[in-house]
Amino acid sequence: MPTHPADTPAEKLRALLKQGRLLLMPCCFDALSATLIERAGFPLTFMSGFAVSATRLAMPDTALISYGEMIGQGRDICAAVSIPVIGDGDTGYGNALNVKRTVAGYARAGFAAVMIEDQLAPKRCGHTRGKAVVGKAEAIARIRAAVDARSEHGDILILARTDARATHGLDEALDRAHAFAEAGADILFVEAPRSEAEMETIGRELPGWKMINMLEGGDTPVLPPARLEAMGFVLAAYPLTLLSAAARAMTEALDDLRAGRQNPDRLMDFATLREVVGFDAYDREARRYADEADADTPAEPAGKNPA
Repeated sequence: MPTHPADTPAEKLRALLKQGRLLLMPCCFDALSATLIERAGFPLTFMSGFAVSATRLAMPDTALISYGEMIGQGRDICAAVSIPVIGDGDTGYGNALNVKRTVAGYARAGFAAVMIEDQLAPKRCGHTRGKAVVGKAEAIARIRAAVDARSEHGDILILARTDARATHGLDEALDRAHAFAEAGADILFVEAPRSEAEMETIGRELPGWKMINMLEGGDTPVLPPARLEAMGFVLAAYPLTLLSAAARAMTEALDDLRAGRQNPDRLMDFATLREVVGFDAYDREARRYADEADADTPAEPAGKNPA
């Protein structure tokens, strides 16, 4: 079994997962939202494809955003925080070789894990209608390719997702998830179970680390963290909580401005905003170099008149 430095993103994530407790994982969409998640004390985050497509393109999560756009956004997110970030790799953007390139690229970008799913392109948000999945053999081949890329191109965990619950039923979804585990996936994710009983079945029957998606208004019941942990889940993703909150807050602020009102109580104060985006740290660092430069500047001789 290969060993990896303990401070890599993947090893940080492994250490969290090995604790065996449920990890609450708000999802981010840019460097600022990831920074806020870290400042709030959450131990990890997930770059949501839905949220990145919405904020970067103002378009739906229907494979309109490209691999290049996603990895560029992810690189900025990973550079902004020290907590592990899981990246949404969608379908891997093509065949098995595309999957390998996607996994290798996400590893180089600094992600701790990458999610690969079994939808048929163009994929859709997991809680919308009209989804379709590839055949089981192709789905397994994607995960095998992702695992091979992990071995060949750098340490990164593989989060294997199936959307087969919506198209083929829970038994097929469980069967695929078992096959993904046998292929070497690190984390299993059956998307969009539709009842608490189905969630219990997933937690009971699947091996290893398991993730559940808590989408407000989606198909899956939103349950308290203690209940999810008792079911056997180690990751609870909240994919749109921040995006929905931000969109509502911005809409309400715009409504106020259009009506000629300003409501400071809705706003983060300017001093805090400056601190969040790094102005205070920037100024401290700039002063350090300025002080060093001043100390190194020869003093002007006394009594000398300027030319």
